[in-house]
Amino acid sequence: MTDVDTGSRDRVAVAVLAQYRMATTVQMHLILSPDVRIEQTRRRLVKLRGEGLIDRVTLPQAGRTRVWYTTRYGAQVASEWPELRGRRPPRGAHDRTAVRLGVGHGLTVTETGIAFLQDARRHGDLCQPLDWIPEVHHPLGGGEAVIPDALLYYRSHGTGGADGSGDGGSMLRAFVEVDRATMGPERLAAKLGAYARLHAYVPAPPPGTRPRLAVQEESWRRRYPLFPRLLFVLDGTGPAGIHTRLTALEAATRQPALAALLRDVPVLAAPMTDLLLHGPAAPVWHPVTGTDQRVGWMHTRHP
Repeated sequence: MTDVDTGSRDRVAVAVLAQYRMATTVQMHLILSPDVRIEQTRRRLVKLRGEGLIDRVTLPQAGRTRVWYTTRYGAQVASEWPELRGRRPPRGAHDRTAVRLGVGHGLTVTETGIAFLQDARRHGDLCQPLDWIPEVHHPLGGGEAVIPDALLYYRSHGTGGADGSGDGGSMLRAFVEVDRATMGPERLAAKLGAYARLHAYVPAPPPGTRPRLAVQEESWRRRYPLFPRLLFVLDGTGPAGIHTRLTALEAATRQPALAALLRDVPVLAAPMTDLLLHGPAAPVWHPVTGTDQRVGWMHTRHP
């Protein structure tokens, strides 16, 4: 059974890199096997690199950190697995230069996903490595789309059922936007408008077809029983910058176009430092409609 287990762990490692786009050695260790020595994770990654499935870039700073990603061959192999079927890697996902230039945001998104994974392990909840899905495409028509930094699936063990579970737990879903303060606060707040459009978007019937007599549904209902929560993770700035960004988000909520989204969907923001220090389950999240409050993301229910 040892060989079977080894093959299974190798498969998960390749699948994680194909889905996450990139991760450091330490991040891969925390995702895959935090209960074993990190040397085992290093050996696994080196072996997979020797098989041509993954590769790495070495950053000159931070102790020459190694950042791993799938090769084109590795992504092609992984795309045939049921858990990744239909996923398209972003352009440049297998290019060494593109990976190197994208490590700032890419590794922060991976770090955010790890925070939720570790929280689930601590609390006895269910959130597997592949339940963190970066860059899921949600079309808005006319070539526009909403592409969150990540889509999170998370099953809590507590009582509930309002989010689609009838077995004593809650199946939670969230769109996660990771902001590293590389854009102005107004541009960050403008993302609320994009999610409001997705919340209301009803696809037009294909040309040449008769419109259905029944009322058309919003496109997101084909994927989710409830519109996922919207979580903003704020990084790359100090307390003053966090306050500025929270203020911009709160000011944007006064727009009439956002009323339906804010009525139906919990929209929260939290500093990355608080997530890493206390864990995402802690009351570190500010509702964008009242940023002086602090709540837990799992306990803020849909109406």
